[in-house]
Amino acid sequence: MKIPVDGVQAFVLIAELGSFRRASESLGLTQTALTRRIQKLEGFLGAVLLDRTTRTVRLSAVGCEFLPLATRLIADFTHGIERLRTTSRLGIGDVTVATVQSIAFRQIPAVLQAYARDHPQNRVQILERSGALVTEAVRKGEADFGIHIQQEADVDLVEDRLVRDPFVLICHRGHPLAGRRELRWTELSGTDLVTLGGASGNRTRVEAQLAAVDLPPRGRFVVESTPTALALVSAGIGAAILPAALRSASPRDDLVEILLTEPAIYRTISLVRRRNTSLTPAASMFYEALKSELSTGFEGSGP
Repeated sequence: MKIPVDGVQAFVLIAELGSFRRASESLGLTQTALTRRIQKLEGFLGAVLLDRTTRTVRLSAVGCEFLPLATRLIADFTHGIERLRTTSRLGIGDVTVATVQSIAFRQIPAVLQAYARDHPQNRVQILERSGALVTEAVRKGEADFGIHIQQEADVDLVEDRLVRDPFVLICHRGHPLAGRRELRWTELSGTDLVTLGGASGNRTRVEAQLAAVDLPPRGRFVVESTPTALALVSAGIGAAILPAALRSASPRDDLVEILLTEPAIYRTISLVRRRNTSLTPAASMFYEALKSELSTGFEGSGP
């Protein structure tokens, strides 16, 4: 059932102004076009709403009965449209973001702080996932968009690359290697390492590189999250191989980062969203804020 809303609007305006001419001028229509709207509405309802002569127009008995309902319909419709326009303009709404834990731990807080200040009425849910689980959350619609380690192209998804993020050795300031700015992978021999296991998207790259320099592919301490790895390092239990942090978001004051070289290896961080699916205004604003901030803040960013 397709309700002729423009006819209802025209009927209410004619009833308020008491004139086809004034109503047509208000709507920017010819009187002929206005008449067609009323005729279409009357045909839809199967009843005459207006009794019209060459000089006057009056509500019929059915028109009198219909007017209160028509007035509420137009008022509710107008209010709803204005609310949607306001929501779109101000970016009001809830946002759900799936992200790898290292980004949630290090980079998102600063962006979220600014977003929360600018959009105090919005609620943001952060889904911390590992590896391909970020992609799955986006694909299934559990998240508006995600932040993950770039993968092979997927026809159902769109990725916006943020930056290449180099791997570093993170150690305590009192660690024997703390004074180094760069470190070859081969020089890790004899160091108690903390590496990520489980479903970490970084695990394969790190283990492959350790094996390539004839070191055990898994560290002496294997954990499943970046915060746990940093906690161990802060306590002086080994040194962790992790992606670099933002210059402005060093993991902890008592820790230092040493670039791993020969070779330097990277992970590429990307925003990911569903193809051919528009983000809500609230999600779009958070997406653009992340894109703007994270694409310029990593160590080693570049082509």
